[in-house]
Amino acid sequence: QVQLVESGGGLVQTGGSLRLSCVASGRTVSSYAVGWFRQAPGRERDFVAAISWSGGSTGYARSVSGRFTISRDNAKNTVYLQMNSLKPEDTAVYYCAATYISGGYASKPLQYDYWGQGTQVTVSS
Repeated sequence: QVQLVESGGGLVQTGGSLRLSCVASGRTVSSYAVGWFRQAPGRERDFVAAISWSGGSTGYARSVSGRFTISRDNAKNTVYLQMNSLKPEDTAVYYCAATYISGGYASKPLQYDYWGQGTQVTVSS
């Protein structure tokens, strides 16, 4: 079992930045691919970014590419999502998720086995 806890959300103005953290406990997360997803009220849970277990492969949703950066520190069992140039449409609850993949990463929620409880990000206009 892997337990995931997100933190770092909050209220920020348009153009601002936030860094989300996803800390894992239980089994070491170093062998798991990790993804970030977000869900706004009344909408489906959407893919934001993902990273392979080694950190050598990353992927981003088109809407955040060039603004968000995913990274990981396996020694700290932590995955980060640096969010820059935030827009009101980035407002959502952000979730991290983990899944065992021998290589690469996954971009669909159903591909992930473990989820955190989410952290709220609100971008004011």
